[in-house]
Order: sequence, then structure tokens, then C-alpha cells
Amino acid sequence: MIWLIGRNGMLGSEVAEELDAHGLQYVGTDRDVDITDFSAVSAFAERNLPQAIVNCAAYTAVEKAEDDGERCRALNVDGVANIARAANSVGARLIHISTDYVFHGNGSRPYREDDPTDPIGVYGLTKRDGELAAFEANPKTWILRTAWLYGKHGPNFVFTMLKIMREQPTRKVVNDQRGTPTSAKDLARAIRLTIEREPPFGIYHFSGKGEITWYDFAREIYRQGREIGLLPADFDLRPCSSGEFPAKVQRPAYSVLDKTKIETALGIQVSPWKESLARFLTAIKESEETHA
Repeated sequence: MIWLIGRNGMLGSEVAEELDAHGLQYVGTDRDVDITDFSAVSAFAERNLPQAIVNCAAYTAVEKAEDDGERCRALNVDGVANIARAANSVGARLIHISTDYVFHGNGSRPYREDDPTDPIGVYGLTKRDGELAAFEANPKTWILRTAWLYGKHGPNFVFTMLKIMREQPTRKVVNDQRGTPTSAKDLARAIRLTIEREPPFGIYHFSGKGEITWYDFAREIYRQGREIGLLPADFDLRPCSSGEFPAKVQRPAYSVLDKTKIETALGIQVSPWKESLARFLTAIKESEETHA
């Protein structure tokens, strides 16, 4: 049996659908089990005796974290440590989701799993420390780092751009941050395969295949959206620098992740980001037509 933590979030919802689709038994929790309370986490683990735990819960508000460091650390470090300790006590394997923000972002080639971490904001620091806490408490841990995540069950860049492109005549999007979009559905499949195929414990990178900027991503959303009749014909998209959008924390300028290790370990080919986006937009189009 699998314990899915963060069941109601964007990724957790996709993982639940993936497990359902493949007949894998699981129990899902969200805020009903407070991960910052070890006694609550431990008690739940002892009652249900999961063989694997998938942790999709996290504090992800990057900007807000700069002023809310205590809460961010409670969820991303202390909460992870509690889950890992509970997993270890019942002999469960742990899958913990991490992020490209553990890196500084000043690289020039895709980051590998063994590259040194050097986070530059509160969010990234807590996610890095959460990784360390997970391994320290439970050696039977897989960490899947991902980036630029989007999915149908939560706010994300794709939904934001679709709304803007439908309601506004123009928008600037930064063209000096490079990475790769990741479909939550694709990541959910990788999580399920990790449980089933049991690669060696350790850190793995998973995101879409390719290397683009946020502007490139927005441009492709518009191109595909127009092609399938999801977006209007008139919209002016313009590139700009990150300096035009002042922020409390510097975003990684380069956060492309190398997926070679997970492709080899799971025997899969990661989908190119454009293909995953096409599937996502087509699903949105079909859903809108069904509910029209």
C-alpha cells in the first residue's frame, strides 16, 4: 500500500489518478495529517503500514518564502524529516519531490544529480535541506527533482498565459531564464514507475526534454493554442529581461536538468516538452467543449 502525502495538490492529484489507473492501492492525505507534527505522521504510518510513501507536500511560494522562512522551513525541512523518520520506522520506501532551485542557476550545461547544490533563496535552501533530512532519516529514499511544473489541478504558468492571452492584447515574458517545462502527468508516471521498478535509491532529475526560456514557452503555448482553436488570433507577445520584473529573490537563470540517469534507471524516454504541452492543451480543449 502507498501513502500519498499532498493528495489534493497539483502533482498529488495527478499521482492519485496515475495510481488509480494502474490499480495500485493507496491512501491519500493532505492537511488532515500535519506533516510538521511528528506524532501525527508517525501515528498514521503505524496505523496504515505503507510499503511506500510519496511526498508531494511542500511550501512552494518562492517570493512569499523570503518573509515566511519559519513556515517554509517547517514544511520543507522539518516536515520532510518527520515523514522520512516515520517511513524508516515502518520500513517504507520514500519518494520525495524536490526542485531545480537547489542549484544556483549560473551553470551552462544541464545539471546532473551529483553537481554541487548552491541555492540562493529561502525556498531553495529549505528544499536542499529537506533533501539532506530525508536521506539522513531514511536511506531507502528516492528524491525526484523537477522544474517548471504545470498540470490541470492547480495554478501554473500555462493556465496563467491562457487567461492573459484570452483577456489582454499584449504581455511581456522574460527571455533570460532557461529551463524545461514539466507536465505533472508525466512526472506522476515517473513516480509510479519508480515505485514499481525500484531503481537504486538516490537523487534523480525529471523534467521535460529540451531547453527553452519562459518566453519560448509562452510563444509555444500561443502557437499551439491558436492551432487547435483554444486562443484568439490577435495577441502580441514580447520578450523582456528579468530586470523588468523586480523580485525579492533571484530566480535561477539556468535550471535545465539532465535526465540521463532516470531514463536509464527506469528504462524510459522522457517526452519532449512540446509533445507534453500539446497533450495538455488538447485535454483542456476537449474539457471545455464537453462543458460548453
